[in-house]
Amino acid sequence: MIVRSETPGDIAAIRLVEEVAFGRSAEAQLVDDLRAAGDSVYSLVAVDDGTVVGHALFSRMKAPFPALALAPVAVLPEYRRTGFASRLIRQGITRSETAGWLGIFVLGDPAFYRRFGFDVGKASGFFSPYAGPHLMVLPLGKKELPTDTGIIAHAPAFAKLG
Repeated sequence: MIVRSETPGDIAAIRLVEEVAFGRSAEAQLVDDLRAAGDSVYSLVAVDDGTVVGHALFSRMKAPFPALALAPVAVLPEYRRTGFASRLIRQGITRSETAGWLGIFVLGDPAFYRRFGFDVGKASGFFSPYAGPHLMVLPLGKKELPTDTGIIAHAPAFAKLG
């Protein structure tokens, strides 16, 4: 298995992974919309034996410091619990930190994302339509955020998810 940046030839496979993983097309459309708007920063694919089996997208967002949103993360059902999602997320975190981003926000299951260092408590001071028990943040660089309060806004494409 390898993790690499998406290429134009991966777009149809990414759409399929997103649709199958989520059982609907909304997340696949989100990826397309983020890409079309220029808000995609890192779009990573997990490839096994030449087939795209997983995908993770890191996109621009507004925050009091340079921050990214991690969403969606998708792996085909038969590849779940094999480490593919973890490798996608870890590679995205490494790229983000190397590039100088100071934080990554994610909406998801705290039990899953906690293993990467995402923290619900550190996100609790940020105002967002998505604020709540599933909004988490991972500080990058110095391991502390420059501020623990403020307004954050995901890219406009997220509003279509409802």
